[in-house]
Amino acid sequence: MSALSNRINNLSESATIKMAKMGRELAAKGIDVINLSFGEPDFNTPQHIKDAAKKALDDNYTYYTPVPGYPELRKAVAAKLKNENGLDYDFSQIVVSTGAKQSIANVLFCLVNPGEEVIIPTPYWVSYSEVVKLVEGVSVFIDTTVESDFKITPEQLEAAITPQTKLFMFSSPCNPTGSVYSKEELEGLAKVFEKYPDIYILSDEIYEHINFVDKHESIAQFDSIKDRVIIINGWSKGFAMTGWRLGYSASNKEIAAAIDKLQGQITSGTSSITQRAGLAAYEGGLETVLEMRAAFKKRRDIVYNLLKDIDGIKVNLPGGAFYFFPNVTSFFGKSYNGRTITDADELSIYLLEEAHVSTVGGDSFGDKKSIRMSYAASEEKLIEAMSRIKAALGKLV
Repeated sequence: MSALSNRINNLSESATIKMAKMGRELAAKGIDVINLSFGEPDFNTPQHIKDAAKKALDDNYTYYTPVPGYPELRKAVAAKLKNENGLDYDFSQIVVSTGAKQSIANVLFCLVNPGEEVIIPTPYWVSYSEVVKLVEGVSVFIDTTVESDFKITPEQLEAAITPQTKLFMFSSPCNPTGSVYSKEELEGLAKVFEKYPDIYILSDEIYEHINFVDKHESIAQFDSIKDRVIIINGWSKGFAMTGWRLGYSASNKEIAAAIDKLQGQITSGTSSITQRAGLAAYEGGLETVLEMRAAFKKRRDIVYNLLKDIDGIKVNLPGGAFYFFPNVTSFFGKSYNGRTITDADELSIYLLEEAHVSTVGGDSFGDKKSIRMSYAASEEKLIEAMSRIKAALGKLV
């Protein structure tokens, strides 16, 4: 009998981390693996941010930090929300955490009681449903398709709401699809939430700065529901700071105080050096961010044109982030060399072993029909990866 808790035994391993691990294992054998499974910019952290971290060490920022973050960093976040998004938050409503992932977990632990429902549009980031498991909530999924650009309608949202609904959780730009909700689309969802004053909305905006459609739109802009919206954001994607582990939540004061209380019992304040680097990132402007975004857009267009040229692939044009999520059902039931593809996860493993390209099957994202591939890699590697994928899929009959 296992000594481990049911809580941890019921938790699934992260599919993105699992596929990256399998790719590394092949690479360790001397095989040239192109990794398109991990959601990480391939750019280095900008120099002015690294310099700020070095200066923080020299200035002896090496002591415990306030649980919700340094006041000057929280004020910088509030200023960013005002200047970039037109949203008014006091710095007391900002809680800085060790990555946006912790910020999401903080919100669910503070809001969701056992048995309460959390509505999640599919596809979704792999950790959403797993964190709901941890807090003993119930995930309620709204399915979308590539034809709908992986976005839900107000009618779908309202149909999913029950007396047990406590939270709605989504991302825009979306991981894994890259879909971006417009202001008009968000307004349609907001009008539904106006009818249900006890439902909260978690808006994951971590890919905000990787947006190819227009300026970023937040559902928190609608005054009728703003007090129930919790924004999740951070520095990892837009500023190429994944390893720094720095994120934040912006919410009403009651929720912010609860998150502060919870975090004080788990991790306390996040790294002092990281916070000083984050402050430099926000004070340094968006020049490097925009350069990275332009590079991602160019890569997106290259991969999109190559994917469209592969028979059997059904793909949309993502509006943001750095992922494609093509429908691959046309390959189900096909075989090569005695191996039959049964689902998207099996196809992902086939591509790793046959094409030596690491992707992620869609099952853990709530969509068994698709695979996720990141284009956070060099243009040369992306072109080679698409060539290998096309050749491998062409062998399936």
